[in-house]
Amino acid sequence: MKYKAFHKMSYGMYLVATELDGKKSGYIANTAFQVTNSPEQVAISCHKKNKTTAVIREAGAFSVSILKQDLDVKLIGNFGFMSGRDLDKFQDVKTQTAQTGMPIVLDECVAWLDCEVRQAIDVGSHWLIIGEVVDSEVVLDEEPLTYQVYRDKYKMFSPKNSPTYIEQDALQKEEAEAKAKASDEETPKEEDPAAEASAHVCVICGYHYNPEEGDPTRGIPPGTPFEDLPDDYKCPICNASKEYFKEV
Repeated sequence: MKYKAFHKMSYGMYLVATELDGKKSGYIANTAFQVTNSPEQVAISCHKKNKTTAVIREAGAFSVSILKQDLDVKLIGNFGFMSGRDLDKFQDVKTQTAQTGMPIVLDECVAWLDCEVRQAIDVGSHWLIIGEVVDSEVVLDEEPLTYQVYRDKYKMFSPKNSPTYIEQDALQKEEAEAKAKASDEETPKEEDPAAEASAHVCVICGYHYNPEEGDPTRGIPPGTPFEDLPDDYKCPICNASKEYFKEV
């Protein structure tokens, strides 16, 4: 089986939010899609271990914020790779209250849907939750973020509880085999001395540390090799320590 085949499927990128007893909860999703038009219903796939999943099922409602293509990836870092048990994800984001009483995240959002839960289907590791759209709005006239852009532009992985999660060892093995095959078919090229300072990738969220760019968010100037980063350096997206970075 070729895992790359799954990357050819099309998805969007969304922020699903809900609230119960005054406590907000939310996560990043790439599986939100319309399933009927009469009435208008959408489905989301939620991992059973996600805190937000239990809240949605008890609250009976949720919102879907459709994310814009050119966004601050910190939003994905907080809602996609951090737990609400450890972080107040909603502390620095703009929200409004929907007709159902659910919070709608407006930051980095091009449109939103407000949904009431109609049914939940057990599909193994996830619940497929179907909600009827009771209200919706377009916020910005911009292109929405797709899962392909998320992977190609932002170089980020799927969170472990995502329906599309693939074990990174399996994916990297497949990619290495493809590169080795391609290398055997190419004419050897001279090594570029400028490529000595290699990039490193966070295996948790997929953030790439590029020595040529440094990390302005952490005060790391351009030209700083990964090996020279402070021992307490943290990934700017998911806050993982240096030990979770692998050389590209």
